[in-house]
Amino acid sequence: MSLEIRQFLMGSDNFGVLVHDTETGATASIDAGDEQPIRHALAGTGWRLTDILVTHHHDDHIAALEALRHSFGARIVAAGADAHRIPHIDLSVKEGDTFTIGTLTFGVFDTPGHTVGHIAYHLPEQKVLFAGDTLFSLGCGRLFEGSPEQMYASLQKLARLPAATALYCGHEYTLSNGRFALQVDPANKALAARMHDVETLRAQGQFTLPSTIGLECDTNPFLRADQPDIAKTIGMEGQPAVAVFAKLREMKNKG
Repeated sequence: MSLEIRQFLMGSDNFGVLVHDTETGATASIDAGDEQPIRHALAGTGWRLTDILVTHHHDDHIAALEALRHSFGARIVAAGADAHRIPHIDLSVKEGDTFTIGTLTFGVFDTPGHTVGHIAYHLPEQKVLFAGDTLFSLGCGRLFEGSPEQMYASLQKLARLPAATALYCGHEYTLSNGRFALQVDPANKALAARMHDVETLRAQGQFTLPSTIGLECDTNPFLRADQPDIAKTIGMEGQPAVAVFAKLREMKNKG
């Protein structure tokens, strides 16, 4: 496989991710929220930045776009629908588009909810997903712009990917997300076992990502809103899954 991935923290909980094609040397950054950690990661690997793949327009994901583009001449890939609020887009993409970075072929999913223009990037051959702030480990993004219906549809789209698909997200939120998950899905043995592992990893200062789509489908309550036990626990027994999802998101916001 000609793929290498380097994951690193930016600030307290933002994740930076570099995606490197070993055959050509092409290297992409997933988002660009902070210039210096990205430069440090590049220096540590010896890789040269050729592309920046933007998931959405929030400042903690695009603040370093201009500086990195100026320094490296990196191509900026982003949703065409967000061209009015993401600067310097060189390649506008949307659902169903594909593009290459070196020998790596990426696909694009429209995943509105956190923002209306949010997109995710998928490497189908390598079974890797870069979900930005749509799907988190044991959680999902806040609905700053989109509706519960939009976000739930976006999450279900990602949940249909192969179970072995590696999941990279925009933030290290697993521990707090998991504590909420245990409140709403207390009988889930897979979740309890996973939280034991998560607590151990965080106590050792290690990352909880990447996760996998299969693991999220088994333990992430926002992907399990169709489960009767969760609906009953939160007083939504018999309600449609999207209504249960909306209630879960409302509860998490207040938690």
